Amino acid sequence: MAEKACKQCKTIFTGSKCPKCGSEEFSDSYKGKIVILNPEQSEIAKNLKFNEKGSYAIKTG
Repeated sequence: MAEKACKQCKTIFTGSKCPKCGSEEFSDSYKGKIVILNPEQSEIAKNLKFNEKGSYAIKTG
């Protein structure tokens, strides 16, 4: 199954529904992938406003 990016929260996932926000709006095309392991200490996570661990798309199509 191909990875998709949620248009609401930018979480990258497989399946038909976003596991983080429950949205069914997603894009099969996205640019850039970032993996957040420790959001409390990550400057990148703070700048991009990602508050939870996970894989995120930088830009959705």
